[in-house]
Amino acid sequence: MPREISNPDPRESDHRDSKVFQPFPAELQPEDSSRDLQHAVSERLSLPRLRPEPLDLPRAYCYSNRVYLLRESELRALAEIGTFRAIAARDLAQLGYGGDSKRMERDIRHLREGGLVSEKVARADRTTTLRLLALTREGARLAKRSAVVSEDQTLFHGFVRLHEAKHDASLYRLYHSQAQRIESLGGRVTRVVLDLELQRNLNRELAALEPWPEERERIALRHGLAIVDEKIPIPDMRIEYDTAAMERGHLDVEIATRNYRPRELCEKARAGFSLYALPEDAACLRRVLDQYKIASGIVPL
Repeated sequence: MPREISNPDPRESDHRDSKVFQPFPAELQPEDSSRDLQHAVSERLSLPRLRPEPLDLPRAYCYSNRVYLLRESELRALAEIGTFRAIAARDLAQLGYGGDSKRMERDIRHLREGGLVSEKVARADRTTTLRLLALTREGARLAKRSAVVSEDQTLFHGFVRLHEAKHDASLYRLYHSQAQRIESLGGRVTRVVLDLELQRNLNRELAALEPWPEERERIALRHGLAIVDEKIPIPDMRIEYDTAAMERGHLDVEIATRNYRPRELCEKARAGFSLYALPEDAACLRRVLDQYKIASGIVPL
């Protein structure tokens, strides 16, 4: 999705050669609240397992001359929110807390009072609203200092434009469905890379070299990307994982909207991204691809 993004908390990261995971035919819906879901979520992004609340005692974390008393569940919430820029509160309760919305609300209230999380309300449609969560600068830095995520996992802070924050919230739901698919095949998710980080790393290398076609192609391939009509399309999200055979792989996904220009949509499809869309947009986007005789499908979210 074309966007203007502000306030990243970037970290340098090495990009290793990887195999591209093939697109899945349909989204796997997450299960309802269960121990299995809580365990599966804890294994993703190397987050600590969600303990029963009575056993999850607060610990002291010092940052910027302040002491924060936080539970592991609160650190996990900071990590999940920061990884995806913005998350819908209802999705965090369902997917991050295994359906325990009361526990999630207690944690978010504590994090908000500590100045670590901020909230905004966006219009979901004509009749409903969407409560969105994002990290503050302090929240992102504290999460990195606490080592709740791996060193190479970027965390973001601050809200982008509300329509883009809604888009990022959709990425969180899509991530969990695809992570379940990867895990069902014996794989394990190791990192999530959003478009801003991919674009930044790519631009840094391109700026340092002569703009020869063969050099651009080599750089694109090193980042697991393709050149389409002399451009290097960037996916909304990359999910990096280890397969059951301990091989490195990644899955590039794009959430398309009816606002995409036909050429832009075709470039994303030809780049090999797995394309998803809201049900109300999927049909018209399929017609565009059919018109240009591109076989890639659009999977409804």
